[in-house]
Amino acid sequence: MTYTVADQMIEVLVQAGVRRVYGLVGDSLNPLADAIRRTPAIEWVHVHNEEAAALAAASEAQLTGQLAVCAGSCGPGNTHLVQGLYDAHRSSAPVLAIASHIPSTQIGTNYFQETHPQHLFLECSAYCELVSRPEQLPRMQRIAMQTAIAQNGVAVLVLPGDISGETAPYPTGHSDLVAPTAVAQPDPAKVQTLADKIDAAATVTLFVGAGVRDARAEVLELAGKVHSPIGHSLGGKEWIQYDNPYDVGMSGLLGYGACYEATHESDLLILLGTDFPYDTFLPQARTVQVDRDASHLGRRTRLDLGVQGDVGATLRAVLPLLEQKTDRAFLDKMLRRHAAALEKVVSAYTTKAEKLRPIHPEYVAALVDDAIDDDAIVTVDTGMCNVWAARYLSPTGRRRIIGSFRHGTMANALPHAIGAAYAHPGRQVVSMSGDGGLTMLLGELLTVAEHNLPIKVVAFNNGSLGMIRLEMMVAGYPSFQTDHGVADLAGVARSCGVPSVTVDDPAELPKALRTALESSGPYLLDVHTDPNALSIPPHITATQVRGFALAATRTVLDGGVGKMIDLARSNLRSIPRP
Repeated sequence: MTYTVADQMIEVLVQAGVRRVYGLVGDSLNPLADAIRRTPAIEWVHVHNEEAAALAAASEAQLTGQLAVCAGSCGPGNTHLVQGLYDAHRSSAPVLAIASHIPSTQIGTNYFQETHPQHLFLECSAYCELVSRPEQLPRMQRIAMQTAIAQNGVAVLVLPGDISGETAPYPTGHSDLVAPTAVAQPDPAKVQTLADKIDAAATVTLFVGAGVRDARAEVLELAGKVHSPIGHSLGGKEWIQYDNPYDVGMSGLLGYGACYEATHESDLLILLGTDFPYDTFLPQARTVQVDRDASHLGRRTRLDLGVQGDVGATLRAVLPLLEQKTDRAFLDKMLRRHAAALEKVVSAYTTKAEKLRPIHPEYVAALVDDAIDDDAIVTVDTGMCNVWAARYLSPTGRRRIIGSFRHGTMANALPHAIGAAYAHPGRQVVSMSGDGGLTMLLGELLTVAEHNLPIKVVAFNNGSLGMIRLEMMVAGYPSFQTDHGVADLAGVARSCGVPSVTVDDPAELPKALRTALESSGPYLLDVHTDPNALSIPPHITATQVRGFALAATRTVLDGGVGKMIDLARSNLRSIPRP
């Protein structure tokens, strides 16, 4: 049998440890799909929209740190990939996308389904090239894969269908695919300047992002040495919040607690491993930033000092140079303020929550947090589900929370859960899906059923686009076209072959949730929640307040609670008594 370019591409993927390709078969992808059919070491994961294929690959790559692969056929097939590839690239997920193309002899003739993928994907990739000759492979494929892994981003190979079916002209051989392990060491002079600034500051606040994933111990040691509150971005939450005696919450549009005050009232703010995009939540003064990517330095705020370096390596270098601070008054004030901010709203989900109808979404999120495994993977839809996850899901050091936190696309939770279920088949996977996001890619319920993936979908079904309604209110507009009625999501799920139940009585919710989580296969819990439960950031402007007043008198919940209130109370007990 002829050994084709497609056969060679699949062999190279298998050599790299890739075990699946997400996508839809057909047309220009047929040679590649047939090569997978004949290769037991790799499988084709059929989805119902290529956007879901790219999102699933993005989730797998984030959870494993290894290359994940998706594919789309020519024209509309690969243009559907765009949303998920943007999400993958902005989430630093190493993904290879195979964007099949029309026959090579027809390129440039305005042929049926002709697009220009090598232009289309440029903005959401670190590498994007057209394969115009079989002789370019396997070298070009290995370059694409190495780039995706080295830069933690997307690489796109645009492959005309006729070329993938041609005979491979060169032997495949084998080449080592290298994952980056080198640690970026900071400039010693910068380290000394950083130490001088920390020693000179009477009060210091640390604000951390996902870049502290491997530097948790060093961050906590620094906070202890300078009596610093620690705030975090949403990306940093799962790595730093748990068992943290210095925690003052989160900043940004989904923020809560005393983080905003701590970052603005300290003499020195140190940003660690974060490319936090919301510049209006930063003081724009008295700021130092440490990041291994120098392009991140100073692009969100003016800096007194920028340090390029791995966060852990930088802190290990600076800690021996620092004097131990003795005054912890600022830290204690922020811990008290943080606890007070959470105490103020604790009744939002505890006081008679089991009797309030429609069901409060905060109550749902709090119950999910209590019920799921310590090492569960939770995927969350963009919108209000993001808010409830950010404020009510408690990190444990083992749980993972995956969302479209940087691209912010709707409909991400269920496709992300599909990738998570394949990446870690032994772990509990829960999708916190909004009704708006779930219905946008509703066909992926069929994907879950067809592959019998044990994903538990908790659908927050309020018949409303809650985040968009909130945005309108903040701007002073009355809500318009945001409320479309509550759909029978449980009925839809059952018709797709997914067991499901509808809950509109909060007293029935704990038992229904246990049933869903204990089921052996997929399950959808359709929870009818209050569309009027909204949330505002911990700091808003006078203009935004006027916007709320002009729009409507909706229920607005300030802050967040969940188990975070327990941590805050515990941290208060550690404050020395005079």
